Amino acid sequence: MNVDVVSTTAALWSGESTSVVVPAANGDLGILPGRQPVLAVLRPGKVRITPTTGSVVEIEVYSGGFVSVDEDAVTVVLEPARTGAENDR
Repeated sequence: MNVDVVSTTAALWSGESTSVVVPAANGDLGILPGRQPVLAVLRPGKVRITPTTGSVVEIEVYSGGFVSVDEDAVTVVLEPARTGAENDR
Protein backbone atom coordinates (compact mmCIF):
# COMPACT_ATOMS: atom_id res chain seq x y z
CA MET A 1 0.00 0.00 0.00
CA ASN A 2 1.07 3.57 -0.60
CA VAL A 3 1.39 5.53 2.65
CA ASP A 4 1.80 9.30 3.11
CA VAL A 5 2.24 10.90 6.52
CA VAL A 6 2.07 14.70 6.52
CA SER A 7 1.62 17.52 8.97
CA THR A 8 0.05 20.82 8.09
CA THR A 9 3.57 22.16 7.57
CA ALA A 10 5.65 19.30 6.05
CA ALA A 11 5.73 15.83 4.54
CA LEU A 12 6.98 13.42 7.23
CA TRP A 13 7.12 10.01 5.49
CA SER A 14 6.08 8.53 2.17
CA GLY A 15 6.51 5.05 0.72
CA GLU A 16 5.20 1.54 0.29
CA SER A 17 4.12 -0.41 3.37
CA THR A 18 2.79 -3.82 4.33
CA SER A 19 0.91 -2.49 7.39
CA VAL A 20 0.14 0.68 9.34
CA VAL A 21 -1.15 1.09 12.91
CA VAL A 22 -2.57 4.46 13.95
CA PRO A 23 -3.82 5.73 17.34
CA ALA A 24 -7.51 6.21 16.48
CA ALA A 25 -9.81 7.96 18.94
CA ASN A 26 -11.39 4.65 20.07
CA GLY A 27 -8.20 2.56 20.11
CA ASP A 28 -5.40 1.51 17.79
CA LEU A 29 -6.48 0.86 14.21
CA GLY A 30 -4.53 -1.67 12.13
CA ILE A 31 -4.52 -1.14 8.37
CA LEU A 32 -3.57 -3.90 5.92
CA PRO A 33 -3.70 -3.99 2.11
CA GLY A 34 -7.25 -4.29 0.77
CA ARG A 35 -8.90 -2.66 3.80
CA GLN A 36 -12.33 -1.14 3.32
CA PRO A 37 -12.32 2.68 3.07
CA VAL A 38 -12.26 4.44 6.43
CA LEU A 39 -11.82 7.93 7.83
CA ALA A 40 -10.84 8.16 11.51
CA VAL A 41 -9.84 10.85 14.00
CA LEU A 42 -6.48 10.35 15.72
CA ARG A 43 -5.55 10.83 19.37
CA PRO A 44 -2.01 11.38 20.69
CA GLY A 45 0.16 8.28 20.36
CA LYS A 46 2.37 6.68 17.70
CA VAL A 47 1.86 5.85 14.04
CA ARG A 48 3.72 2.60 13.31
CA ILE A 49 4.55 1.85 9.68
CA THR A 50 6.02 -1.43 8.46
CA PRO A 51 7.67 -0.56 5.14
CA THR A 52 8.06 -3.19 2.43
CA THR A 53 11.83 -2.91 3.00
CA GLY A 54 13.65 -1.77 6.11
CA SER A 55 12.64 -1.56 9.75
CA VAL A 56 9.47 -0.26 11.40
CA VAL A 57 9.04 3.53 11.35
CA GLU A 58 7.38 5.27 14.32
CA ILE A 59 6.02 8.81 14.13
CA GLU A 60 4.70 10.57 17.23
CA VAL A 61 1.20 12.05 17.15
CA TYR A 62 1.21 14.97 19.60
CA SER A 63 -2.08 16.79 19.04
CA GLY A 64 -4.23 14.49 16.95
CA GLY A 65 -5.15 14.48 13.29
CA PHE A 66 -6.90 12.02 11.00
CA VAL A 67 -6.29 9.00 8.76
CA SER A 68 -7.94 8.30 5.42
CA VAL A 69 -7.86 4.87 3.77
CA ASP A 70 -9.09 4.46 0.19
CA GLU A 71 -8.28 1.15 -1.52
CA ASP A 72 -4.53 0.75 -0.97
CA ALA A 73 -3.78 4.44 -0.32
CA VAL A 74 -3.31 5.55 3.29
CA THR A 75 -2.99 9.24 4.16
CA VAL A 76 -2.22 10.32 7.73
CA VAL A 77 -2.55 14.04 8.47
CA LEU A 78 -1.12 15.23 11.79
CA GLU A 79 -1.75 18.48 13.58
CA PRO A 80 1.51 20.24 14.44
CA ALA A 81 2.75 20.06 18.02
CA ARG A 82 1.88 23.10 20.11
CA THR A 83 4.39 24.89 22.26
CA GLY A 84 3.76 25.58 25.94
CA ALA A 85 3.04 29.27 25.18
CA GLU A 86 0.37 28.30 22.65
CA ASN A 87 -1.26 25.94 25.13
CA ASP A 88 -1.59 28.80 27.66
CA ARG A 89 -3.90 30.73 25.32
